[in-house]
Amino acid sequence: MEVTIVGAGLVGCLLACFLARRNHQVTLYERRPDPRTEGADRGRSINLAISERGIDALRRLGLDREVLAEAIPMPGRMMHATDGTLTFQPYSADRAHAINSISRAGLNMKLLDAATALPGVEVRFGHRLTGLDERSGRLEFESGAVGKAQVIIGADGAYSAVRSRLQALPGVGFSQDYLDYGYKELSIPARDGEYAMDPGALHIWPRGRSMMIALPNPDKSFTCTLFWPHESLAALDTPRKIETYFAENYPDAVELMPDLVESYQGNPVGHLVTMRCSPWHVTTDATAIGLIGDAAHAIVPFYGQGANCGFEDCVELDRCLDETGDDFPRALELFERRKTDTDVIARLALDNFVEMRDKVGSRMFLAGKRVEHALERVLPRYVSRYELVSFSTTPYAEVERRIRAQRRWATAGALAGLAGLATLARLIGARGNGGRDTT
Repeated sequence: MEVTIVGAGLVGCLLACFLARRNHQVTLYERRPDPRTEGADRGRSINLAISERGIDALRRLGLDREVLAEAIPMPGRMMHATDGTLTFQPYSADRAHAINSISRAGLNMKLLDAATALPGVEVRFGHRLTGLDERSGRLEFESGAVGKAQVIIGADGAYSAVRSRLQALPGVGFSQDYLDYGYKELSIPARDGEYAMDPGALHIWPRGRSMMIALPNPDKSFTCTLFWPHESLAALDTPRKIETYFAENYPDAVELMPDLVESYQGNPVGHLVTMRCSPWHVTTDATAIGLIGDAAHAIVPFYGQGANCGFEDCVELDRCLDETGDDFPRALELFERRKTDTDVIARLALDNFVEMRDKVGSRMFLAGKRVEHALERVLPRYVSRYELVSFSTTPYAEVERRIRAQRRWATAGALAGLAGLATLARLIGARGNGGRDTT
């Protein structure tokens, strides 16, 4: 079967690998030039945190070792207070689990290499989709090129041109919710050839309504990302304002950023949006058209699950093709069952933004984490939500069900323990009064 994938980003390339393994002929259309020769867009990389769901997808294709060879494990968060105090928060009780920092651009290039090395895969760069006719399968591109396909899969991101066409069709629903926040990329270079901070952590500067994060790179630098309200980003419109604000709010970071002003003024502001679409596919007599990854369900990046979720989409679609004997119309219809899970992770990602921005530095939050890790050590069945999301392939919706169940039996156990203590106290009291019960 000939399959057209629109979008040669992370998910599009990985999906091409899965489909080529099934002996399908795959053509990838990408609006950008080849990043392996032209380089990545400046200021929009946002390092990725690859965890088990993404690794599982790579492992199925034999790509996990190659990718992880250039990733940096981060077994926890490092919190930076305004007074310079550092607090490390491990992701798991035994510190055995880690998320992995990796360059989005670097990973994209590796996946492009993997896809184009397979027989039957072709990538056509510089092809921006401008027209799609679902009745005939005709694709039109800004360059004037024309294509035609029976199976078309949109892997072209949050602002998908394929989804834009589907939205115009009867019965297709779509919603988008923007945060009133933007993001801007900065960097902390190596200092004397070494990391300027601990590379074994995701660094977070929580500042109430805003925050900055930093992830390590193999060249000993850190990629930093500001997540601020749009008005705050716009307010720093002079070098002096930039320097003063950072000195007051990020004093331990500003001295590590020699290019702060240039990067702040030169790098673009990105937008944070949650997008939902239903259904993810449309089938006609001539074509089967589907959506995958951010094209179907864009989420904000605060659980580190955007790429991981998109990679898991590829695994699920591959599973659907197994179940339907590579019948794409039926497989794309079956693939819709994943929407329950993607709706859950979209909500969790928004919740985690509030946690990272407002709560991670509070004493109450830290105490709660210590209790949670204590429960993990003494109760083998107890696993935190973060661990289930990041270090397992348990479906997102099942994670929610399991966490609710854990809370019920943990609460019941605590109440039973308190009741037992109260009974013991009464017995001790009764003995102290000559055996008379004073209740």
